[in-house]
Amino acid sequence: MAKQGRPGARRTKKGPTVGSGGQGRQALEGRGPTPKAEDRTWHPAGKRKIAQDRLEEARSRGGRAPDRKPNATTSTSGGPRSAKRAGDHEVLSGRNSVVEALRAKIPATALYIAARVEMDDRVKEALGLATKRGVPVLEIMRPELERLTGPDSVHQGIALTVPAYQYAHPLDLVESARKKGQVPLLMALDGVTDPRNLGAIIRSTAAFGGHGVIVPQRRSVGVTAAAWKTSAGAAARTPVAMAPNLTQTLKQLKSEGMFILGLDGGGDVSLPQLELADQPIVIVVGSEGKGLSRLVTETCDAIVSIPITAATESLNAGIAASVTLYEVARRRGAK
Repeated sequence: MAKQGRPGARRTKKGPTVGSGGQGRQALEGRGPTPKAEDRTWHPAGKRKIAQDRLEEARSRGGRAPDRKPNATTSTSGGPRSAKRAGDHEVLSGRNSVVEALRAKIPATALYIAARVEMDDRVKEALGLATKRGVPVLEIMRPELERLTGPDSVHQGIALTVPAYQYAHPLDLVESARKKGQVPLLMALDGVTDPRNLGAIIRSTAAFGGHGVIVPQRRSVGVTAAAWKTSAGAAARTPVAMAPNLTQTLKQLKSEGMFILGLDGGGDVSLPQLELADQPIVIVVGSEGKGLSRLVTETCDAIVSIPITAATESLNAGIAASVTLYEVARRRGAK
């Protein structure tokens, strides 16, 4: 009598073992010799080779931008593209903040004064500056002023509303420079969150002949009143563009003939040996703590380092941008 198996068990019949038939022979043969560093596109040497090829192609064109087909992200009419808004307005509260903003000539829409406020020297100066600039002065009750400034702010009976900054489109910065017959020079910020760094970079860009600054839409500082103040008025004449995605924007700029240079202390190209200074370039500055992000680093044509003494670990983002812009301007002026 045959042995009865466990109820519900699967019955299988083991047959003869089938060999591989040589299917694993190819895996045993290896993948051949390791490609040279310059043949690997992700390797710094490979990036330098690609950048050199693009440089020779750009020089053969005599500095002209490569031909491109219009698409959904570019303007075929040559007119300005839609700008991004960073909200309706920004509210500055506190007597020192308001007076300093009015002194720096930050654009303002209205000055709010609480009813029966103590008229000290700062309030009087704010009223005088606002009246001189034609900024409307409105007297409101304290509860209304508290709703305007927020529950956690110390308004001291005075507040100033600043309109949202009107951002340009990144490609418009390139077109504007070329229409002037100039070689485009742009700055881009990768995760910089300190508005004072942004203001300093805007000021340096204006001082050394740059044509604009690009900031990402997310995880980055925008043009606030603090950034405007630090720029010392340069924000009024240096356009700032907003990129919905910085990596994709940098790739678009590369298709426009721009060279992307990232700043990092461990870069493979030293700033004094930079050969791309006379070309259309975008200089990318990383965040204060983490530096350049991985995707932005992979997009760059070269990673540039600034020689510093061993006693100094790194440079502030605004200072690093200023040093690089100066070197690029000096090299362009020499040629």
